[in-house]
Amino acid sequence: MRPIPILTLLLVAAPAFAEPEEETGTLNPEEMTIARILDDVARGETSMTNCAAGYGMTKKGDHDHAREVFEACAADGWTGAMTWMAQLDDNGLGTPDEDPGRAADWDRMAADAGDPVGMFNYGLDLMRGRGLEADEAAGRALVDRAAAAGLPVALRLQAAGYDLGAVTPDADNW
Repeated sequence: MRPIPILTLLLVAAPAFAEPEEETGTLNPEEMTIARILDDVARGETSMTNCAAGYGMTKKGDHDHAREVFEACAADGWTGAMTWMAQLDDNGLGTPDEDPGRAADWDRMAADAGDPVGMFNYGLDLMRGRGLEADEAAGRALVDRAAAAGLPVALRLQAAGYDLGAVTPDADNW
């Protein structure tokens, strides 16, 4: 038998022996795209990179997708995502209205998880009474904890005698 017909037969039959795509995964998947990140997050893959991508989505005005990413990441304990959810809710981004109460809840979750930025932000919420009942003493205590952790903005607020205008000069102009 000649080798060329056997080689031709093997090449023609090879696709019949290939595994179906669903068994081997997606062939040539997208990489480094928003679609890929959203697919990863939908499958529960909330890596630091995927969670950080929500920032870019927010900055480009894609608040709905940013919320999908940040909510999944926050549910998995990523405190930076909790802080971003607070920012989205406090400013009404990706929702019909601002929700300072929900924003304060996100800040509290980040603070409770030990995040200095969450402590600082929840401290500001308490000092201002934004989204919850004001409690100046509790707010200052959280700012002090954030400062003890070395958060520069908390140190600056302490140095300014807790004058909120020193860190957020126009925030009280609601």
